[in-house]
Amino acid sequence: MPRAAGPVPTPTGSVWLAPVPGVEGFWLELGDMADGAAPAAGERILPVVGALLEAERNRALVGEELASRYEEIDLLYAISEILGQTVRLEEAAQTIVREVSAVVGARRSSIMVFDEASGMLRAVAARGFAADGLEPVHVHDERSIAAQVFRDRRIVSHDPADPTTEPGAGGAARGYRGVAYLSVPICYAAPGGPLRCVGVINLTDRIGGDRFTTGDRKLVSAIASQIGAAIENARLVLRDRQQQRLRRELELAHDLQLKLLPAPDVLHGDATVAARCMPAESVGGDFYTFSRLGRGRVGVMLGDVASHGFSAALVMALVMSAAGIHAAASVTPDETLSALLDSLSTELSTTEMYFTVFYGVLDPLAGRLAYANAGHPYAFRVPRFGEPERLETTAPPLGLAPHGGIQRRQVPWSVGADLLVLWTDGLVEARNAAGEPFGEQRLLQLVCDHREESPDDILRRVLAEANAHAVLPADDRTLLILRM
Repeated sequence: MPRAAGPVPTPTGSVWLAPVPGVEGFWLELGDMADGAAPAAGERILPVVGALLEAERNRALVGEELASRYEEIDLLYAISEILGQTVRLEEAAQTIVREVSAVVGARRSSIMVFDEASGMLRAVAARGFAADGLEPVHVHDERSIAAQVFRDRRIVSHDPADPTTEPGAGGAARGYRGVAYLSVPICYAAPGGPLRCVGVINLTDRIGGDRFTTGDRKLVSAIASQIGAAIENARLVLRDRQQQRLRRELELAHDLQLKLLPAPDVLHGDATVAARCMPAESVGGDFYTFSRLGRGRVGVMLGDVASHGFSAALVMALVMSAAGIHAAASVTPDETLSALLDSLSTELSTTEMYFTVFYGVLDPLAGRLAYANAGHPYAFRVPRFGEPERLETTAPPLGLAPHGGIQRRQVPWSVGADLLVLWTDGLVEARNAAGEPFGEQRLLQLVCDHREESPDDILRRVLAEANAHAVLPADDRTLLILRM
């Protein structure tokens, strides 16, 4: 071929040839033209032919690009489908790892998710090895590439042929087939919230060349954006399920605790009693119990563990279990509380907890109330006429004082007239919006104003006033009113 345009002899005659500008390897041939006409025609035709060939070449390149990216587009669509159909993170992650590895050509890959409680990155899916075989990585581990990617929220990769990329990760020492790797952060930003990293995708052992391309990095970054929202959604679903389960367990614990408290009809025929226990949380540390002791005698106990919530509820359950045994086996109230302290001393010492408790025995035949009071200030005898009488403490709270020293006292009791009124501090210490407590005097005045009514009616009046005074009390509240 000639290097420039001009006539070229052929076996059939002379033709005029000219290279097509801008398109290497293509020539324009003109023949059977009058002398001198070919160059002028070539000048007119060559730009048109060049433009047509360039357009065709561009169309072919676009077709090749679309064909090469079809798998990636299909992968992004498939991942959208996967994430839209499941909320189980492990199940979705395992499918995503498999699909991503196949498209970018990685023999080994993993998805690691940040565990806020431990500060660790934990593998939830892997290909080429078992996910549970990958040790969790602390996010502050300076030797870990995954931890670095998580902290910096940027892609880290290594191309052996490109000295500007990150250094290798010792692939041979870890059994990898190459030294190239690609580690991409999984980030998520809630509406109106800051961008935060929730995990990392790691890929190694590139098939068909030990390097991950720019296209691979872009593809995995796009996938990571989709996974970030899925991880957060899975977390929220799991948290919601845990909260629902916790609520059900708390409701069950609340119901079970209240069932430990005796029903008022236990004393039917011997005494009329009204009692209500209202924990500040699902469960609490207030308790009461009463029992028949024979010959018309009635035993009544009310106490308050110095806390609320589950720890107080556990101690309360222990006290309730032991109280019934010791009340039946003991003769006097002080013996009952001493035996109760003996049986619970180890648990009280271990948990560093204590409780106040009042225990009284009403004897209608003798016309008296014998009692022992371990640090419980809210115990009163309310007579038919006159002022309420405080039933003073006879010992410190159980768990704060050494064994022994629990004293017994007794007061006269008018059968059919006197009221035994017991409550816990959460009732009178509950404050309204102005910070004013409900108060002992207010409670006693309500009882005295309605002392002729039944214990049930008095209890309802007091609790209605207390609830109106403080809608959201901070402590457990218990009230017991008894007449015999």
